Amino acid sequence: MNTKKKTVEYGKYGYLFALPFFIIFLIFQLYPLIQTFADSLVFSKKNGRNVVNTIGLGNFTEYCFGQAGGGELWHALAVTVVLWLLNFVPQIIFSLFLAAWFTDVKYKLRAAGAYKVIMYMPNIITAATIAVLFYSLFNTNGSLTLIFKGLGFIEKNVDILDAGWSSLLIIAFIQFWMWYGNTMIVMCAGILGINPALYEAAEVDGANSMQMFFQITLPLLKPIIQFTLVTSAIGGLQMYDIPYLFNSGGPIVKLSNGTSINSTTTVVMLIKKYVNNGPTQNYGRAAGYSVVLFVVTLTVSLLFYWLTSPKKEKPEKEAAATVEKKK
Repeated sequence: MNTKKKTVEYGKYGYLFALPFFIIFLIFQLYPLIQTFADSLVFSKKNGRNVVNTIGLGNFTEYCFGQAGGGELWHALAVTVVLWLLNFVPQIIFSLFLAAWFTDVKYKLRAAGAYKVIMYMPNIITAATIAVLFYSLFNTNGSLTLIFKGLGFIEKNVDILDAGWSSLLIIAFIQFWMWYGNTMIVMCAGILGINPALYEAAEVDGANSMQMFFQITLPLLKPIIQFTLVTSAIGGLQMYDIPYLFNSGGPIVKLSNGTSINSTTTVVMLIKKYVNNGPTQNYGRAAGYSVVLFVVTLTVSLLFYWLTSPKKEKPEKEAAATVEKKK
């Protein structure tokens, strides 16, 4: 009598463990995303005492590209992009330099772990705390403001937070100071994942640290740089907390529709303005701005992904290279 042993199918348990993630994703992420696209097509305007809602592209034509918005979306988007560039460009350069220094096989820096912890510390502190600290340092009666005035660097009747680009530069510096340590740790992890035999062979051939960095480290670090660029673009274009706390500083910009906007207002802050309960509440307008931000973020992320992806050679070039090798 043949008896077959029963086998346990463990694959089905994997679906059960993954099921909570998909339920949460559908309820709290996918549904709000679809609802945002739907709300972006609802154009609300007052007709006497009544509010008229129309389904269509009214929000995009009137608020995003027309006179009703007064250019506030594009001003806020420009501020967001400038803030992101001012903090990310020096951040990626400085983080690459520190990561290459800490992982250099020739110098072998002592106490590198302690330096990494110190540089990562600003990322642990909450953004609101750092923003309040810097705001108190640079406001009218702030300690650093009084020191600069005493040394004669700025005039006594000038407010640093209300002097053109100063607020933007302070916000960008805070973002850079908070995140360069995190980027440095990611870069260090990527460099340590490179085969040490490549550096040993280059050292035997007489290559210096600079040559090894540009010829070995940088090309093999492209996937990590790609990850950093995409995640930084997504986070940078959604900047909110620190600019929000600095929003009382900076000059006021007059728009073409007669309204005004603060010079440090980002896109997410603008969206928040029309979501809050009050006279400015307009879910359709906020949703329209959200869709524009989504499209911009997706475009920038895909552009970075394309620029940092390895380029495949055409079949003709690959065939020619193969023939040359055989010769």
